[in-house]
Amino acid sequence: MKPKVDEEADIDRLPVDLLAHIFSLLTSFKDLAQSSGVCRKWRQGVKESLARKESLSFSGWKTDDESTTRLVQLAYSLKELDISRSRWGCQITDHGLKQLSAAKCIANLSSISMWGSTGITDKGVVQMISRATSLQHLNIGGTFITDVSLFAIADSCSHLKTIILWGCRHVTEDGLLALVNKCRKLESINVWGMRVPLDCFIGLLTISPALQIQPKGIAIHDETLHAWPVY
Repeated sequence: MKPKVDEEADIDRLPVDLLAHIFSLLTSFKDLAQSSGVCRKWRQGVKESLARKESLSFSGWKTDDESTTRLVQLAYSLKELDISRSRWGCQITDHGLKQLSAAKCIANLSSISMWGSTGITDKGVVQMISRATSLQHLNIGGTFITDVSLFAIADSCSHLKTIILWGCRHVTEDGLLALVNKCRKLESINVWGMRVPLDCFIGLLTISPALQIQPKGIAIHDETLHAWPVY
């Protein structure tokens, strides 16, 4: 009697495009990494699932420069990228931003969050922002950037609509004025915790009267601004 030949498992019969759809439902990057190591067919399915993603968030996941870059480079259709720092999660550095700036999707991103990424400086931000020319929403609060980054944003991101600069205490009036002067589509700016004089905000509203400056009440140099003057 001839020995029975092992039948192919049902999941191994699935076409790659259907596997890609299944993998696109996974929210854990660890699960995706493990899945890609099963076989060549699954690896291709993981790659195709990433290529279809329009949004990636690494916030809360333990990733570094290398692992973050590998995944983003495969996400050709990406529109929204969240590389915010968390205590046990993503910890991106200038080296990572440099690598990310070479990804094909960066030029098409409409939203980037680098919230709390204390490992980045102007050097990395400028490299990445100079390629993110379609950017509309940027969260760079809780970082140590200076006016150098804002000058780069002003020069490269003409479509910018909202920006969060929460706690960016090294940014000055010069950077804010350059930003509002050049980003004429800017609708909202969050300046909580910044060390800038009240006159600066009046100047910003003179340039762009419809600009929403958040939050509504801000303590600046022991003064509280409750209502913004509009010219």
